[in-house]
Amino acid sequence: MPQTPSPSASAAASARFTLDPAFAVGEVNPRLFGSFVEHLGRCVYTGIHEPGHPAADEAGLRTDVLALIRELGVSVIRYPGGNFVSGYKWEDGVGPVEERPRRLDLAWRSTETNRFGLSEYIDFVRKVDGEPMMALNLGTRGVADALELQEYANHPSGTALADLRIGHGDKDPHGIRLWCLGNEMDGPWQTGHKTAEEYGRLAAETARAMRQIDPDVELVACGSSNQSMPTFATWEATVLQETYDLVDHISLHAYYEERDGDRDSFLASAVDMESFIENVVATCDHIGARLKSKKKINLSFDEWNVWYQTHYHRAEPLNWEEAPRLLEDNYSVTDAVVVGSLLIALLRHADRVTVACLAQLVNVIAPIMTEPGGPAWRQTTFYPFAQASAHGRGRVLQVNVDSPTYETAGYGEVPLLHATAVLDESTGAVTVFAVNRDQHRPLPLEIALHALPVTRVVEHTVLADADPEARNTLTDPERVTPHPGEDTALADGALRTTLEPMSWNVIRLA
Repeated sequence: MPQTPSPSASAAASARFTLDPAFAVGEVNPRLFGSFVEHLGRCVYTGIHEPGHPAADEAGLRTDVLALIRELGVSVIRYPGGNFVSGYKWEDGVGPVEERPRRLDLAWRSTETNRFGLSEYIDFVRKVDGEPMMALNLGTRGVADALELQEYANHPSGTALADLRIGHGDKDPHGIRLWCLGNEMDGPWQTGHKTAEEYGRLAAETARAMRQIDPDVELVACGSSNQSMPTFATWEATVLQETYDLVDHISLHAYYEERDGDRDSFLASAVDMESFIENVVATCDHIGARLKSKKKINLSFDEWNVWYQTHYHRAEPLNWEEAPRLLEDNYSVTDAVVVGSLLIALLRHADRVTVACLAQLVNVIAPIMTEPGGPAWRQTTFYPFAQASAHGRGRVLQVNVDSPTYETAGYGEVPLLHATAVLDESTGAVTVFAVNRDQHRPLPLEIALHALPVTRVVEHTVLADADPEARNTLTDPERVTPHPGEDTALADGALRTTLEPMSWNVIRLA
């Protein structure tokens, strides 16, 4: 049940901040708007790939889903896992489809047909104007297999593996630049789980060998699976001690959900995300200082989302089905507001978070849902991501809010306003992204803009609903959509508006 707002969240209280182009965080890397496709549940099969569907193209990709992905504005797409990758044999997913082996997937206790593999993934990524981000199996495999996949995927011709790719119908190299050195190797649930020392050594040797093929390859080392891991920070420090000069990024993963009816804390989830980012940055820079390196390690937040993990129990009978319905969370408008706040957190740290992947893309804790043989539709969480991707490209400006606060059980005293702003320097346009965390009361907002040459409000859109549990479903796919904000005005160098209770807001100025 919603909690009673604290007395500090009074109806008369207002929030404010100042925007000045002289004070910026950094440029947004387009990879911040990435996503994730894992062989898990129906993400691939009957999600993006369904031969025989009325909307399927010649490759079996659902064109209705491709259109939604392009609308979502996804940049980089991580593949094929996730936990799945730690038992994956890449060569099972190449060559003639009818000759590919069926395998047991230990991660999700499913049967993998390998009908969708490397070539299909690259074709899919190109059709949605994305960039590939390939994860390597450092759980049950290692250096030799990583090198073979790199050569098969990227070498032009003249070697056994490159010519094998050509023989499989892909004349041109796949051109994969961004590689993950394993997945969540700190987690005891991971097939091939390792200690930080074991993983750091393996990641370093893999990175060193891959750079012998291509010195310019971009590599992501595994960081902690989440900030609550008992080895958090020690894991990062140990791994980076081995890999600092060999990798470009270290990964972060975090999922959030409402627990025990504590919606106030859930709405403040970004407090944890920002803390996680800042703690990892501090650890990276500490190791850099110890090594007397001028290099900066950037962050790849390559799994993040709202995920109701308490709804998923590993004890559930999973009988090695093909593409079972797993983790198909149906998101409410409350969940969408939290997703918007998490996007704000990523943008507020765009100077160091240069890759981020919403996990996952279709059906599995996803912004897009499908029905086999039927339609595809947008979940509530689709909208904040699509709007941030469309209007969040440019230079992030510093936002230091003066806001009323409220008390949370999870994070203590938290501002009701969570906000960031992005400046498009080519046009002078500014987009403000703002969340009002107050469940029941509107929040007046004033933004000082004297240092910016903006003269008009292009639009103010709001994602909110009188019913915090409102959702989009197969039978009602447009129950929740953004609507125009009211009484938003620009005058005398300031923007004034009122944010609806528990809302995600996009205010575009030109």
